[in-house]
Amino acid sequence: MVQPVRFEDIHGDLQSLLYDECMDKATQRRRAREAFKEVQCGIDHCLMKIPYEGLKIEEKYEVNSRGLEIFSKSWIPEAARPKAVVCYCHGYGIAKKLASSGYAVFAMDYPGFGLSEGLHGYIPSFDSLVNYVVEHFSKVKENPDFRGLPSFLFGQSMGGAVAVKIHLKQPEAWNGAILVAPMCKLGDAMFPPWFVLQILIVSAHLFPKLKLVQSMNFLEMAVRDVKKRELHAAYNIIAYKDRARLGTALECIKTTQEIEKRLEEVSLPLLILHGKADVITDPSISEALYEKASSWDKKINLYEDAYHCLLDGEPDEMISKVLGDITSWLDDHIALH
Repeated sequence: MVQPVRFEDIHGDLQSLLYDECMDKATQRRRAREAFKEVQCGIDHCLMKIPYEGLKIEEKYEVNSRGLEIFSKSWIPEAARPKAVVCYCHGYGIAKKLASSGYAVFAMDYPGFGLSEGLHGYIPSFDSLVNYVVEHFSKVKENPDFRGLPSFLFGQSMGGAVAVKIHLKQPEAWNGAILVAPMCKLGDAMFPPWFVLQILIVSAHLFPKLKLVQSMNFLEMAVRDVKKRELHAAYNIIAYKDRARLGTALECIKTTQEIEKRLEEVSLPLLILHGKADVITDPSISEALYEKASSWDKKINLYEDAYHCLLDGEPDEMISKVLGDITSWLDDHIALH
């Protein structure tokens, strides 16, 4: 298993905090992120080197309709009115790239993830999570500064499932979606055998918060570039790295099963990007989504030898190609509006 990168300029309690695998409370995750912020900016990764000059970057906490304090972040070009609004379902690295290309980018941490309130890594209801995201992004789109602009969903991995569910809930609300290695079906390596699944279902109803689902070596399975694999734990310091909670695992399985049955209902302009060597989320279901979606405007890019983390775990050349494919697709679709 890859050992976390350690930094010489962080010592004592902060060093322990940064590599604590149990950041159950949002206050712990926020302390870790604050302590780590300056070091993170200096990490040798191509996404960290994307310039942010000319961008207005804002972070804030807001209490949602259920009383949970949610962290969100935006990247907005200052030189001119944005071309469109891109609502990002998890993953911040690409935001600067899109904002530098003229797009207003908005992201939020789901409850229980990142800096938002909630038990770390726990999803009591995937549908409720989707509702929280819809609530947040609806406020963004209602802002007078962005009202009337084209709006696009951007979902990566689990965020891909969130984006698809948002579209199914709001079929006419979005001008398109970009799905990067979407969690529309788990890979065989991630899916439990039938008899284990039955035990999981019963146990999850009794002990949903327990961390009992065996975690694979995610980094080796998801990140192809060895150097980035070593850095991943460092620049993604507050990511959930423990065994999956029973309730969360069951919700993800149920969500992928639902999406797999509703592929034909996907009707918006669609760009799907997936690594052919991805064993975390199944690239064959992305191909099925492409074939079955009722969208008249759809495109799929499958990348030879690429793993799951297309935007942060591949060699720089591959990441640049994927970023270029995304911005080109967005620019082409802005021209249509």
